[in-house]
Amino acid sequence: MIPLLAVATVVAVTLMGLTFVLARRIDNFSVVDIAWSFNFTPLAAVYALLGSGVPFRRSVLFVVVALWSLRLSLHLARRIAALHPVEEGRYVELRRKWSPDVNGKFLRFFLFQGVLNVFLSFPLLQVALNTAPVPGVLETAGLLLFIVSLAGEALADAQLNAFKRRPRASGEVCQEGLWRYSRHPNYFFEWLVWCAFALMASSAPWGLLAWTCPALMLYFLLRVTGIPATEEQSLRSRGQAYRDYQSRTSAFVPWFPRGAPERSSA
Repeated sequence: MIPLLAVATVVAVTLMGLTFVLARRIDNFSVVDIAWSFNFTPLAAVYALLGSGVPFRRSVLFVVVALWSLRLSLHLARRIAALHPVEEGRYVELRRKWSPDVNGKFLRFFLFQGVLNVFLSFPLLQVALNTAPVPGVLETAGLLLFIVSLAGEALADAQLNAFKRRPRASGEVCQEGLWRYSRHPNYFFEWLVWCAFALMASSAPWGLLAWTCPALMLYFLLRVTGIPATEEQSLRSRGQAYRDYQSRTSAFVPWFPRGAPERSSA
């Protein structure tokens, strides 16, 4: 397991280093989000090719991870390309906070993201090392949860994109579809994807440790780089309209809203 993790770390950190070079060249550090999401595809490829588990399980692992990783990275690439050369608000704020050593701190940030990729890929590694017969009950349940989660995340992204394409959408808040029941349905289903990976890994010898990854992702989403940073930017750009949305709508887990949204924001 250790040699496999070493190979994975070299791959992930190297790709993040190259992404930093690209970010400097185009002067847009937002691309780190694309690279972070994409990095799980080569990591899954490393585990599928070099893992010692059942070949069929390793093949399914690669397909599942690639479907999720490539969809998410392409979605982020389209969003970032639409804004370029303007960076997303979170990275504009980081530039301000990290001045005057912007490049040095962003380099360390990019490389740390590669290390984080490897740490969070622990459930994938456990699936690739699992020699138990397939399919198991936990893996089947994990695969079903993955399908639901991927569909939910894609639907949330599609609904938000459709809203943003409308005339006069700027300054208003999307409260349609899944966004009526959660301020961050994309984050919620993203977290369920990680729960699905952990569930698929649970039957492996070290599989129960895989649940540390969705736990860590939940912490990041709720307390660090997910909801807090996103909502700070939304409050800066949408003001009172977003405060009203916050007062009515669940932050994470989809639930029935308190009261009705404003007609102009629907």
